[in-house]
Amino acid sequence: MTEWTVVSVLVVLTGLGVSLVKPLLALNGALTRLTDAVGVLERELANISAHNDESHARIWEQERLHDRELRDHEKRILLLEERE
Repeated sequence: MTEWTVVSVLVVLTGLGVSLVKPLLALNGALTRLTDAVGVLERELANISAHNDESHARIWEQERLHDRELRDHEKRILLLEERE
């Protein structure tokens, strides 16, 4: 092999290396950003879920209160109807 053949092979290998490294670095950056975004989404989902549980507990407590009041009103109505 001549010197120019060796130089051309080295240039081609360097170009191949650069053409492979650049997309890999871009992919690595994209994966890092996606990992961060998923972490943020997981934290937000946990907060939403906790808030949702609290809201449901308040709603069910209110529903139990309404049930008691309805039963009390029904008793009153029955007593009034029995007097007549």
